[in-house]
Amino acid sequence: MGQEKNPRRVADNEAMAKLRMLRTSPQKLNLVAALIRGKKVDRALNDLTFSKKRIAQDVKKCLQSAIANAENNHGLDVDDLIVAEAFVGKNLVMKRGRPRARGRYGRIMKPFSELTIKVRQVEEQA
Repeated sequence: MGQEKNPRRVADNEAMAKLRMLRTSPQKLNLVAALIRGKKVDRALNDLTFSKKRIAQDVKKCLQSAIANAENNHGLDVDDLIVAEAFVGKNLVMKRGRPRARGRYGRIMKPFSELTIKVRQVEEQA
């Protein structure tokens, strides 16, 4: 009589984590996301730990969440995980302004982004 179980949004050997309302532009966030795409998760965590970009710590949190989802919710082995996808989307833009010379108005756009990370379990080739 209850509601049917929702189908999974990812494959059986995948897990996902999503971060919304990150206070950085999508272009800057995509530079950090490109840094970890296709890498093993332990290597990706190391790269994010020692990155000089401010937003790298938030990306690291999202990756750790995806790893925890894979382990706890889907029973995947952490040692065999790779970052299958890391993609960036736009979110809202706060519009602010500043008075300029001769009665003009300088627009200041403060963009927000969202990040989605999918990790996939791959078997080691012998």
